[in-house]
Order: sequence, then C-alpha cells, then structure tokens
Amino acid sequence: MTTTNEIADKIATDHSLTKAQGKVVVEAVIAAITAAAVAGNETSLPGFGKFKVKATPEREARNPATGATIKVAAAKKLAFTPAKALKDALNK
Repeated sequence: MTTTNEIADKIATDHSLTKAQGKVVVEAVIAAITAAAVAGNETSLPGFGKFKVKATPEREARNPATGATIKVAAAKKLAFTPAKALKDALNK
C-alpha cells in the first residue's frame, strides 16, 4: 500500500522540494478533487482517469440475521474510471 506521505516524499524527491512542500501539493490535489466531487462535478486527469459522482437510488435490502426487509437510503458515491493509458500500463 502506498500512503499519502509516501506519495509526498516521491514528489518532493523528484522535484527538489521539502517533504512538507510535497505533502502540501498532495493535499491540495486531494482537496481539489474533493471540492469538485462535493459540487457534483467530474474531475478528469488525462492519462490517469476520471472521478465522477454517481447517485445510488433508495433500495430494499434484507438483514441476513433476521430476514427482515430494510430500506437503504439513497446516497452519492465517488466512482473512478481508469484511463486507457493506465489500464494498458497495468496489463503490460
């Protein structure tokens, strides 16, 4: 697993920044994607992929322990669709 700190360290090393500056860059990118998602907008990163907000409708589900039917509320989720370049890199 790669963490935010590891990504920040890599950016800092590759671009002659301090680790603190690298972390600020990573956090700014995450904040920008989050702000776009909250606003309901799609974020596209060419060569990497797209982040889209998708609405899931209300639905009925069954409690496996009791068998009782419950309603699951409608919600929004953030979906990621990888770009072709990323898919190709994964499948080399």
